[in-house]
Amino acid sequence: MGRDAGQGTPGTGGAVVLGSGGRLGTGGRPGTGGSANGGSTSPGTGTSTIDCNATMPSGGSDHCGQNTQGSAGGLSWSLWSNTLSSSACITTYSTPAFSARWNNNGDFLARIGLEFGSGGKTYDQYGTIKADFAYKKTGAAGGYSYIGIYGWSTNPCVEWYIVDDRWGTMPFNAYNSTLKGTVAIDGADYKIFSNKTNGTGGSRCSGVSQWDQFWSIRQTARQCGTITISDHFKAWDAAGMKMGGLLEAKILVETGGGSGSIDFPVATVTKSQ
Repeated sequence: MGRDAGQGTPGTGGAVVLGSGGRLGTGGRPGTGGSANGGSTSPGTGTSTIDCNATMPSGGSDHCGQNTQGSAGGLSWSLWSNTLSSSACITTYSTPAFSARWNNNGDFLARIGLEFGSGGKTYDQYGTIKADFAYKKTGAAGGYSYIGIYGWSTNPCVEWYIVDDRWGTMPFNAYNSTLKGTVAIDGADYKIFSNKTNGTGGSRCSGVSQWDQFWSIRQTARQCGTITISDHFKAWDAAGMKMGGLLEAKILVETGGGSGSIDFPVATVTKSQ
């Protein structure tokens, strides 16, 4: 699970996809971004319209605790917290949507999307992978936070993030990372980073105590739209950031403390094959 550096100068080593790398400041617009009104045309394969003003579905099932998972609305969901608490919760629905809430839970992750199993298939074997999303957030998120797409691959073990928003300022630097370059995806610039991390909990790679983290960080925040996930994988690959067998690709909220909540009335992840 990641942290971010509010400021600092990442390295410039490695391949540069677009641009010349260099320093990323902490300025820019707040993490809440601008308003998201009306619909959004989804790039990628096919065209769909996202209702950026969608409301949450009725009903729902609460799941609270430290480490739990299941399926709902045709997708897989996961909840993880490094502290056992009844205030670390995800609410799932019969449609692709979810809510999450936390209250000083340390590292907290709630996510929903595609689970690929452990068959070892690489991302290109799934065609175009993309996510449609719309959300509203409240409260606070502690020392770090990420809203976007999250997942893991094996052989090599990689924990990866595509960050479109957070509590606090956007853009930001991935913690203790190397800047690899800039890519234009879905009509916006993303800075891409890599770093190594380690830990005793949370890794989805069996027997691994150190692993890589890959990052795409959008340079302007948004709360509604489409993320063409497979385009980020291609950009990482071109920058020498190699992934292995894909385990998951899920819409994510991660927080490092604080007390808050988030509602995703739209939270869909699809693959074309």
